[in-house]
Amino acid sequence: MDICDLAPGYIRAIAPYQPGKPISELAREMGIEEASITKLASNENPLGVSPLAQRAIERALADLARYPDGNGFELKQALAGRYGVAQERIVLGNGSNDVLEMAARAFLAPGLEAIYSQHAFAVYSLVTQAIGATGVEVPARNFGHDLGAMRRAITPKTRMVFIANPNNPTGTLVPAAELEAFIAALPKEVVVVLDEAYNEYLSEELKADSIGWLKRFANLVVMRTFSKVYGLAGLRAGYAFADPGVADLMNRVRQPFNVNSLSLAAATAALGDHEFVRRSFELNRTGMKQITDGLRRLGIEFIPSFGNFVSFKVEEAAAVFQRLLKRGVIVRPIASYGMPQYLRVTIGLESENARFLAALKQALAA
Repeated sequence: MDICDLAPGYIRAIAPYQPGKPISELAREMGIEEASITKLASNENPLGVSPLAQRAIERALADLARYPDGNGFELKQALAGRYGVAQERIVLGNGSNDVLEMAARAFLAPGLEAIYSQHAFAVYSLVTQAIGATGVEVPARNFGHDLGAMRRAITPKTRMVFIANPNNPTGTLVPAAELEAFIAALPKEVVVVLDEAYNEYLSEELKADSIGWLKRFANLVVMRTFSKVYGLAGLRAGYAFADPGVADLMNRVRQPFNVNSLSLAAATAALGDHEFVRRSFELNRTGMKQITDGLRRLGIEFIPSFGNFVSFKVEEAAAVFQRLLKRGVIVRPIASYGMPQYLRVTIGLESENARFLAALKQALAA
């Protein structure tokens, strides 16, 4: 017998998460200089790292021989001060994926169900399956969450609902009032995991008062990340706000020292770098217009997005993706999300966006 056959069937059935292609990998495969490659595949901040975070990292280097603060006191204190949330409501993670897994491990088990939308973030199904629970994928409506259908999918076995707002990879947004009404109508024993990884890219009038909702909904977990607008994707720092009892359960399944010293220092500093966040927001807004105007000129259909990316439709998407790679431009194929005719492009610097549009035009004509 193969030793791997002894692993649970639900583990052996997992299809591993496929990240965006790294620049170094494309350079090796195509024999291209890394400096000549434009990567717009992973929704990273094209401005790089917050200057305040960079300086905090440099200061933290001297203490790398020490274990990090396992409770993340300074980062929790900064988050509490920023959002008016008690520290006992905060959970820190090695990226928001880590926090997603904590929520799932705290509440899901074999025989229970988690609900998520078609075309939603792949990690929802992965963490559900890894625990042996059953994932229930609800068909999307116009590439976004069909809240009515998700409500009707709930059974006595349902323990968790995942909602990404804005959604990745489609970029759709559920209006705040609809989302609030949906949460209010759910059974109290169903935990709602609200993934707001792209919240900082929303204009103020579009943002939901999700943190304020915590006072009313003990079954709500609000998740955010430092990987996107704060430019710390390589350090992996995420967090969640929840009812104190829920946060306590999530912290019980949290790995010790799950957020490293550099991440803690950088995230704490980045949270206070309001100018960097403002610049990132403005760059994304102008870049989104540049990309979508360019797609319209090329006659390409796309999904209006509220994130820092846009998904667009092309015939033979897999072939177009390969042609773009040969031109040194990396975007993201999203066939695994049930969208085989779509590619997703991250909003980059003005020059990167222009290069993408030029390469796309060439790839379509090839």
